[in-house]
Amino acid sequence: MQHSPSKASAFWKGKGKEPAQDYDDLRPTITYRHLYSHNLGVRDPLRVVALCDSDAFYAACERVRLGLDPSVPLVVQQWESLIAVSYPARKFGISRMDKIKDAKKKCPEIVAIHVATYKEGEKEPGYWPDVDTRTHKVSLDLYRRESNKIIQFFKQALPSGEIEKASIDEAFIDFTRPVREVLLKRFPHLAQVPPDAPHGVDSPLPPPPPIDWSELGELIPLRPAEEDEDREPHFAEDDVTCTWHDVALSIAAELMAKVRHDVHENLGYTMSAGISRNKFLAKLTASNKKPNSQSILRNSAIPTYLRPIGFQKIRFLGGKLGDALAKEYDVSTVGDLLAVSLDEMQNRFGDSALWVYELLRGIDRSEVKEKSALFKSMLASKNLPTPITKAADGHQWLRVLAAELALRLKEAREEMPTLWPKTIALHARKGYEASRSKQSAFPFTHEVTVDVIATAADKLWKELTGNMKNLNVTAVQLAFTGIETPESGQQSIEGFFKSKEPPRSPFKRTRPGNDEIPPEADPLQIMTELHESASSTFFLCERCNQTISASEMERGEADHVTALAKLRMEHDDFHFAQDLANGSDIQAPKRRKTKEPTGIARFFIKKK
Repeated sequence: MQHSPSKASAFWKGKGKEPAQDYDDLRPTITYRHLYSHNLGVRDPLRVVALCDSDAFYAACERVRLGLDPSVPLVVQQWESLIAVSYPARKFGISRMDKIKDAKKKCPEIVAIHVATYKEGEKEPGYWPDVDTRTHKVSLDLYRRESNKIIQFFKQALPSGEIEKASIDEAFIDFTRPVREVLLKRFPHLAQVPPDAPHGVDSPLPPPPPIDWSELGELIPLRPAEEDEDREPHFAEDDVTCTWHDVALSIAAELMAKVRHDVHENLGYTMSAGISRNKFLAKLTASNKKPNSQSILRNSAIPTYLRPIGFQKIRFLGGKLGDALAKEYDVSTVGDLLAVSLDEMQNRFGDSALWVYELLRGIDRSEVKEKSALFKSMLASKNLPTPITKAADGHQWLRVLAAELALRLKEAREEMPTLWPKTIALHARKGYEASRSKQSAFPFTHEVTVDVIATAADKLWKELTGNMKNLNVTAVQLAFTGIETPESGQQSIEGFFKSKEPPRSPFKRTRPGNDEIPPEADPLQIMTELHESASSTFFLCERCNQTISASEMERGEADHVTALAKLRMEHDDFHFAQDLANGSDIQAPKRRKTKEPTGIARFFIKKK
């Protein structure tokens, strides 16, 4: 059977999928069967997804904590660098690239808050006047807590929606089910198939009513107006007949506006949102207008919205892959690349180029999935500005790390009282050389205290440093592993200490032993991992052949070199935790050879 490249009907080899045709899916015929179905997933023609982004989140957290007026220019600093800039401060030309001294020159009245830190002798992080990287450790606990509050608020406000925490300040919300519930209540005549419907349940829905978009947010226009040479392009109003998907978008916009308003009233945070038919477009649309706004991208507006965008500005399509596409086809915009057929793109970049081909046409098949809040491990780490050369000097840092673990475990147990770690593990590193680790069973006590954790850590430190020659520790990590709840039928804490499989790393993702993307994999997620490995805060683990990317919380490190070193050590720690759970002391992580990446992957992985 011959397939037409222009219609993009060639199969994605080995994946069992067909690519979408060029914008042919923007105005699907929606039937009663579609309306009544609850298992259509990402192919639901009434699907609506939103990306909600908290505005200048770290700065907002500090503003709410201090009770400051939203108009006050505020920055959050980590040592001498900025990690967050409020929108009022941005009006003075201040950015995260500035140092604190430069920010104060641009705006002398600016409020500068140093991120909370742990220090020896304190059970909780605080805002100290004498912060010093040589004696303090950064804490992001406040931002994690506030982020979790927002997520819980979303869940309470939208019990039938699916919510996925994308980062510390972003969340995807699948509005498909809540919208369907409102749709059937608002238009009760759709609840039953009319007796005279020509094709029964497969009959198209009747024409939808007109929509008043004026109070629902920023509507992405269907087509641009003529451009003037002396000003930015502006857009004309449209009069295109609306669809039932437009109605679904309008309902989602109503729900999203209410949630954003309630979060602001109850928690004090403003948010920007993008609403469209999938995750990719929702995230792209969320940046249309900030702060404290929401934008709506209808299906009919997708081609006009995407075509003029420089494709290398789109997340995942920059870097080496973007350079290769631009050079290969002499193009710069999404519209330019639409002329490239699927067959041609796959011949040049491999079968997985279907992901790029579809993304250019606004297609994203990834689901919105809630992530488990149960942590299998907890880790506290510190890159030391001054190496530890005497074993006695390590105890102060162990108490600092113990304070962080104590607080995090205590907070986790407030939500799930039966949580308890099986093991405590210590990891010490000399520069970028192989690390040494020790572990032991962690005793159960009724109260989690810094002293209990520090005592266990001190014992491991003595065992570890007693065998080390030329002590020159540049980083230490303290971790809880095997954090579990009792299994069904277990009534006491002893159930936690029964032999079980080793704890799995939260970084671990199931991947095959070769370079193929598994059929069930989310292409957008795979490309995310591959793309982010090209920056200074991502790397490819030679042991597990995974591309490891930093979360937004980890990106609080102002120094990219330090952030990368921390990320590598944290990932190594989870490998060591798995090995230690099997009862062995680790002197150096085992390495395994990795295959050369093929297809699109070769444009994301850095060569050594």
